[in-house]
Amino acid sequence: MERVLLDEVVFTDYGQFDLGWGDGFGFDGDADRYFAGQVNGLVGAARANGVYLHFGRRSGGSPVRIVLIDEAPGESGSSWEDVVEVSIDVPSGTQVRWVSWHGDGGVLDGVGAGEYRLRVSARGRDAGHDGEFADGPVDAYLLQLWPAPARPDAILRVGSSDAEYWHREWGSRRPVS
Repeated sequence: MERVLLDEVVFTDYGQFDLGWGDGFGFDGDADRYFAGQVNGLVGAARANGVYLHFGRRSGGSPVRIVLIDEAPGESGSSWEDVVEVSIDVPSGTQVRWVSWHGDGGVLDGVGAGEYRLRVSARGRDAGHDGEFADGPVDAYLLQLWPAPARPDAILRVGSSDAEYWHREWGSRRPVS
């Protein structure tokens, strides 16, 4: 079963989008802190209180769909150019929230305490980078969450030059096995 938690155009600045719980989450500019021990450079999940995602475009609106599912999804459709997975652990007594640098945000009702796998699929990262101040949406994101034990992050697909760059610059903090 799929439960839609968010499905809207999210306005960002600096391409920043965070999921977090508890106090003090949100990207502070220290990539080492968010991407420590990871191979991917798109979704920083090394901090205990949140996950940092950066979009292909700098400013403007990007369609974002977040869904909670019961089990691991199958292979991502071919329209998704870049796909990574990370693990998160949501402590009891916290609410999972989303927030953008632009100041938008909200609670993701239905994500309770426990271990989850998060798959982030993206398309249009190169168009987002090239059209970083475009009037309309140029990149889009699908975030899928499901209960799963923790395991190392994984790069499942790289189809954009933008993702390749960020994997090299902010990822690569542990050897690829």
